[in-house]
Amino acid sequence: MSLLDRITENILLMMRRPPRQQYAALCYRIDSIHGLQILLLTSRETRRWVIPKGWPMKGKKAHVVAEREALEEAGVRGTAEKEAFGHFGYLKKLKNGLKVPVRVQVHPLRVDGMVDNFKEKGVRDLDWVDCQTAASRVQEPELRNLILAFGNHPDHRMSSSLKAVGR
Repeated sequence: MSLLDRITENILLMMRRPPRQQYAALCYRIDSIHGLQILLLTSRETRRWVIPKGWPMKGKKAHVVAEREALEEAGVRGTAEKEAFGHFGYLKKLKNGLKVPVRVQVHPLRVDGMVDNFKEKGVRDLDWVDCQTAASRVQEPELRNLILAFGNHPDHRMSSSLKAVGR
């Protein structure tokens, strides 16, 4: 078997593996003027609009990982729902250049506050936007659909007793 054949076979095997798993926070707030808003942030390398997400952490439940990623990447505090709202897939480019499929489990996170200093401050841009704008900015079609579905969900409608936090 030639080197090229072995490389091709290895790539095909890798692509047939189950996708790697990540957990994400769909950070939101409800503003009396602007209504439901979603927090988007730019990725560190490609500068695409994304939501906070990360790899599983030993001994931590998925929603707790989502909360931690939201704090580290966007400086937001809140409680993520234990039940996932949905999931989306994307291809993650590894440091060696190889792209692997990743399945991201998404947990809504109601933002209670924002901190001034956080791990990735200055590395990412943050923007609070309505669901339509958020959906139009993200590249992953499944994430786009999740954001739109979230905005149309009756539990996430604006309530006059709620107020927005954050920048």
